[in-house]
Amino acid sequence: MTVAILLGLCVCETSLEGCRLPSDEGIGYSLAGDIILGGLFPVHIETKYPETHFRESPKPLQCSRFHIRYYRFLLAMVYAVMEINESNDLLPNVTLGFRLYDSCFNELISLMGATRILSGKKESVPNYNCNKDIMPLAIVGDYPSKASMPIARILGLYRYPQISYGSGLPFLSNKLHFPSFLRTIYNADFEAYAIGQLVKYFNWTWVGIIFSDNDFGWARAQGFTKEFETIGGCIAFQEILPVVSSIEAVFRIIDVIKKSSARVIIVYCTIENLISLMEEASFHNITNKVWVSTSSWSITSDFPRKEILITLNGSLAMPVRSGKIPGFKEFLYSIHPSIYPDDIFMKTFWENAFHCVWPGQDLYNNTSSSVLNKDIAWKRTIQKWILCQYYNYQPWQLLHYIRRVNFTNTGGERIYFDKNGDAPINVDIVNWQLFPNGSNQYVHVGYYDAGSLKGHELDIQQEKILWNGGNNQVPLSICSDPCPKGNRRATIQGQMICCFDCVPCSDGEILNPYDETECVRCSEDKWPDSRKEKCLPKPIQFLSYQEMLGSSLACVSILFCLVTLSVFSLFIIKHQTPIVKANNRELSYLLLISLMFGFLCSLSFIGRPNLITCMIRQVIFAIIFSVCLSVILAKTITVILIFSATNPNSRLNKLVGLRLPVYIVPVCTIIQIILCVVWLAKAPPFVEFNMTAEIKTIVIVCNEGSTVLFACVLGYMGLLATISLLVAFLARKLPDTFNETKFITFSMLVFASVWVTFIPAYLSTKGKQMVAVEIFAILSSSAGLLVCIFFPKCYIILLHPEINSKEFITGRNHRDRAV
Repeated sequence: MTVAILLGLCVCETSLEGCRLPSDEGIGYSLAGDIILGGLFPVHIETKYPETHFRESPKPLQCSRFHIRYYRFLLAMVYAVMEINESNDLLPNVTLGFRLYDSCFNELISLMGATRILSGKKESVPNYNCNKDIMPLAIVGDYPSKASMPIARILGLYRYPQISYGSGLPFLSNKLHFPSFLRTIYNADFEAYAIGQLVKYFNWTWVGIIFSDNDFGWARAQGFTKEFETIGGCIAFQEILPVVSSIEAVFRIIDVIKKSSARVIIVYCTIENLISLMEEASFHNITNKVWVSTSSWSITSDFPRKEILITLNGSLAMPVRSGKIPGFKEFLYSIHPSIYPDDIFMKTFWENAFHCVWPGQDLYNNTSSSVLNKDIAWKRTIQKWILCQYYNYQPWQLLHYIRRVNFTNTGGERIYFDKNGDAPINVDIVNWQLFPNGSNQYVHVGYYDAGSLKGHELDIQQEKILWNGGNNQVPLSICSDPCPKGNRRATIQGQMICCFDCVPCSDGEILNPYDETECVRCSEDKWPDSRKEKCLPKPIQFLSYQEMLGSSLACVSILFCLVTLSVFSLFIIKHQTPIVKANNRELSYLLLISLMFGFLCSLSFIGRPNLITCMIRQVIFAIIFSVCLSVILAKTITVILIFSATNPNSRLNKLVGLRLPVYIVPVCTIIQIILCVVWLAKAPPFVEFNMTAEIKTIVIVCNEGSTVLFACVLGYMGLLATISLLVAFLARKLPDTFNETKFITFSMLVFASVWVTFIPAYLSTKGKQMVAVEIFAILSSSAGLLVCIFFPKCYIILLHPEINSKEFITGRNHRDRAV
């Protein structure tokens, strides 16, 4: 694609005359043409520095370790130039040529190759153009950023176009320092974001970084660290791999890797100084790590030893998006030293590919190169700009058109440069898989395309990935295990945020869905679910008929009401008997009726409270019990007055004719009614949703309104009960066959005991239990009155009718007088 960009703009000619310098034959790979392109490629990836003696001329640097994949890049440019020259449509009557040099992955050799391209065919002379024929229009390369940067500084002085196919250093986007530098590879900052999204996808929050001690390594490591920390990750370790081989550094890094709990290692290293590290890692059998790399190295070609392949099994890489170059495969299969004798790297390739030695072949080669991206896109671009044909065209004029390149290649990719001369990131995600039978392959498992719709840039087919060990389970790379539900992360002092303890959220709190380090309290009307993940509305609670407690109390209330009704019916039937007539039977009837209503009034406390029930239930209870107590007081006074009438010396004889009991009941009741009316008028009870009575529920209760008035109502009942108890106690020894003052005394003791114990029990309970306690007190006190006052009479009426007779009463009186 780089060739297409440079050639798809203009066909320009120059006729520069210059000097011819002494040459060093055999350096580089050239092809004559009307238009010349320069290129730099690291065909070899190691450089040997010879010993320097100050009494003799320095020997040239020696390149070693031939790299087949990088040589393939060079062949891609050769193929593109040949295809263009053979086409009758693209550049008619114009021949394209090149000058290619090997940069040996070394910035010094790369710079030497660039000066040869600019100043002459053979020996380089800085700042001189000794081209007799056409001057190269542009330089393609170099691959490593460390080599492209010094070249870009020189070419930028003259605005000489330079397009790199592999230099991702972010600093190269600075147009103030590198005004004529462009690249078909993406900026490393984009790569940092892509890898950050990759590790985020797999939930890896604890990773290590190993990077080369050069601009490439530092820039990419810093870019990834910044991006990774932004998404909440932590760097377990950062280790620097020296560019110059250092066994001490290798041992140190291996020791860190073995001790670290991080399962994922991000590698930003150039291949020339990574091999020794991977060899040592394989020696220590480090197979439980996931190595994530960029496109700067390839496992298949860079690491031939089987032990290293085992170590790297399951690793991930993000190479530049793959594409098809029509006919390129057939071209690679057709190459042979006899067909391309000018290619000085062909024989070296033959020796490395087929493990043979070419007789008389010097293994030292310098080359330079240009490379296509994924697809040859020159067919579209040349037709677009071939109409622009200038003579004496200067390279800086070409820069104007290169920056404005924008087209879609045959692979459907949009090719353009942004304002910084960068291409958008578009990478594959591949998984290195080694199988038990020894075979291996890179498997395409996804891609990252910055040009896709937002949110769809990353696509991973996770089922295709095989991790080290041959399983599909994604390995964990975390410092601390995830906290259980309902637990927040508490940072450990002196540790990174990814290393934490788990602390349960307090009652009423849930884990903050936006910040796992804190818990948030639910609102008053809500309560956390069992996992403390979200706040749910609190259930509403009240004493209902549907639950066991409410239904039981209702049944007891109705049962006692029926029993009271039965007693009342019995008294109506036996209304002429002496035991019924004794102590004013009308008062007995009124007391029984009041007790029936007293039992039934407890039903108003059961069910969902509303405004009506809250206003009437305490009022009805107070009035009914005031009637009961006033009746009991009247009955007691009646007994006292009856016995006073038989004693001529009694001071109470004057009160017998006043019929005091007839007035006691209405007067005492009216007083309670007045208190209740004042209460309802001033501060009546109302429905209240109590959020604090029970922590997990909302209790619907009746707020009694004015506490003072409610206390006055209860206090008045307490006063009546006290007076009744005292009067009954004083009259307990009055002689009479059917004297009920003893029973009244006992019943009032029961009544008082119930309500005295009710107060602390009521105050110590919450929610619907408070209502249940009050209902129990009503039923208990009412039952106490019924049992203590009326059951002895029922016993006589039903089981001993002989006692309930006038004769028994008369005989008893005669005996008493005789005694």
